[in-house]
Parts: sequence; C-alpha cells; structure tokens
Amino acid sequence: MFVSERVVALFCYATTRVVPRENFLNRLWIHLSSRNGARGFLFGQGRIIVTELLFHTDAYLKEFDAQVVAAEGERVALDRTALYARSGGQPSDFGILVGNGVTFRVVDSKKQGDEVWHHLDNAGLQVGDTVRGVVDWERRYKLMRTHTALHILCGVIFRDYGASVTGGAMEPLAARMDFEFDRMSAEFAHEVEGRINAEVAAAREVRAKILPRAEAFEIPDLIRTKINLLPPGIEHVRVVEIVGLDLQADGGTHVANTREVGTIRVVGHESKGKINKRLRIEIGD
Repeated sequence: MFVSERVVALFCYATTRVVPRENFLNRLWIHLSSRNGARGFLFGQGRIIVTELLFHTDAYLKEFDAQVVAAEGERVALDRTALYARSGGQPSDFGILVGNGVTFRVVDSKKQGDEVWHHLDNAGLQVGDTVRGVVDWERRYKLMRTHTALHILCGVIFRDYGASVTGGAMEPLAARMDFEFDRMSAEFAHEVEGRINAEVAAAREVRAKILPRAEAFEIPDLIRTKINLLPPGIEHVRVVEIVGLDLQADGGTHVANTREVGTIRVVGHESKGKINKRLRIEIGD
C-alpha cells in the first residue's frame, strides 16, 4: 500500500500547529500497520520513520517513554529514544525496554537514515506497543566523560599545535585519537597530558546546540577531522562547544562541565604512518 506524499504533506501543513510532521507520519504508519497486519508502509519511495533523538538535547536523561514504529524480529525502531546509537567512534548505549510486562535488554543500537534500530536480546515487541526505556547510566556516564575528554584533547592539540584529527575511537574510560603529526615522543605526550588536565581543572562549561547547516558552516574550523565526514544532505548540524577551548560538529553525548571528566592520563603514543600519530588516554576519578 502506498500513500501519496503530497496528500501527507498537505495534511501535515494544515496541522503543523498541532503535531510535528514527522510525528504524524510515525503515528499514521502505526495506525495503518496495526489495521493491516503489516510491518510498515511506504511513503513515496521509502519508509518514513523519524526517531526523535532525545540524547541530542539532554544527555542526562535516564528514562523515557516511546512507541514502537517498526519491528523486525529482535530489533525495533521507536518514535523517540534516549539510547545512543553507535556512530562517530562512540559505542552504543546499553539499557532495557519494558513493554507488555516483559523486559528486553538493549544490546546494540544503530542509526539507519532517520531511524534508530535497537537490537534486543529477544523478539516480542510489535508495531504500536508502548515501552519504557531505561539507559544503563553507569556505562553512559563513563562514555560521556570519555567523549568530552577526547574533545579536550582535540581542542588542545588544535589550539596549541595546529594539528587535525585523522581518526579516533573510544570505550568507557579509554580512548585513542590520531593526529596529523610527523613526529611524536614521550616528552610530547607528557606535555599534552599536563595541558589537557589544566583544561579539566578550568571547569569549562560544555554546550550543545543544533544549527541550520548554512549557519553552522560559518563557524571557523567547525570540522576538526582531516576529512569532512558530514553527509551533504544534512540540513541541520549539531555543534558541541567547550567554552573557551573547542567548538566543532559532533553528534555524541557529553558531560556539562569539564570538571566532570576526571583525571586524563596519556598512557601511550605510537606512529600509524608518516604523518599520522596516535595518543591513547585513560580516564580516572
């Protein structure tokens, strides 16, 4: 079954003061799916699911209510979620979804287009089910501290040494970041460690906001990676600022102040190529 995109657009335009367009599409899909016993429907040339990313506006949100808008065996897509979907080097959140009196463990999450799919330990949820989501806060907060630590590292390296990022990855309280350097030494790593911990002690505020693409790209040095990884079709860009130190495009979760990060130790350095050098860090209390 196909629904005219023009009809949907006109209806949404008429009701924009009542419900956002993406929420209407999700609700319409749920209604049609439940009536026809189908997994989902097509709007135009593709399915329309828009998952509201609650973690983009509130990284400290631990619980949320949502509705299942698509289900495929042991994975589901929700209309809204506070569970981070792995991307940009940050791993997925873990947590649980409680629906129909059953608790399902969320073991992975992945973003596909505008959809976030949560992979569960068992099947059982269906389109239209309401669920209560709970984030594994211990893991999430460790990842928030780690991600902000990487931004501190990136900000110091860019400010003091003018080097771009060439890669990175993280796990809770441990991470690596690669930079466009031709040389690196133990003395340099020690120097960097002192400088990044000074930024932690400075208790700098960390802010996140979403800007129209054109406005975001007016910010000098918005992209800190050697290659611009932002897809050209993205109309809005989320930027994360460590006030007085760093401002860059980013979709991950962060603490509200650098003092929450804790002590950062540079535990290793290595060469990954002629002009590609790696620093490894660990986060302590």
